[in-house]
Amino acid sequence: MNHQHTPIHPGGVQMHLKTKPGDVPRYVLTPGDPGRVPVIGEAWDSYEEVAHFREYRTARGTIDGVDIAACSHGVGGPSTDIAIVELSNCGADTFIRVGSCAALQPEIAPGDLVIATGALRLTGTVDAYVDKSYPAVADHEVLMALIQAAEELGETYHVGLAASVDSFYAGEVNPMPKGFWQSRMDNTIEDLTRAKVANFEMEAATIFTLCQLFGFRGGMICSVGANRVTRQRADSADSIKRCARVATRAVRILAGWDALKAEKGKAHFYPGLVSGS
Repeated sequence: MNHQHTPIHPGGVQMHLKTKPGDVPRYVLTPGDPGRVPVIGEAWDSYEEVAHFREYRTARGTIDGVDIAACSHGVGGPSTDIAIVELSNCGADTFIRVGSCAALQPEIAPGDLVIATGALRLTGTVDAYVDKSYPAVADHEVLMALIQAAEELGETYHVGLAASVDSFYAGEVNPMPKGFWQSRMDNTIEDLTRAKVANFEMEAATIFTLCQLFGFRGGMICSVGANRVTRQRADSADSIKRCARVATRAVRILAGWDALKAEKGKAHFYPGLVSGS
């Protein structure tokens, strides 16, 4: 069956982002908060805002000669779905979420960074695309680049699964009006902690699933603002900047690996490519 249809973006200008092909390169960092786009840009050599409409603020720049962009996607899966699809329509194919989160393991302190290997799909957005049994997994190249970048910058980081939810309050078991509660919330935190889930957040599962379906690369690095087990909190302003520096460095690393893959005629990066084995 032919599912081709008339494009909904005349002239290539995207409906929500207001960007067009050529406005963004292949590598894009995706925070939730529009205010974090210029903060991310502080780690770049150059910065230029491209568009700002609704929750979507888009900027581009360079880092050591590599073209890079950042685009905010708002809170949750639905707005993130729009950002990934429309950015890809403009030429992007590598997406790294740069955000904040709540830790679910006692050893993960506020101010630390969390790099996701995959995400629990406690969210409904990508159910419109694929069955719930389809996994939300980070791209291995983006994952390795984020780990290497965090090591090179001397950051305290943790690697593990994220729990992506649609509801900040009920989904993450935060206080609700008039003491509202459901019995299934009694053990949510404890069960996720026992299952070795690293953190709560709201967008990684959408990014990972869409990237797998469409043949893109997706990753996530978040700064920890609170720990739901120890009940500790911290101001995330500094850790967000550190998070952005790691993600930016990861793009530089990925660009080098991509060039090496092209030189060697390989579809995938693996450590032996660097040593020539």
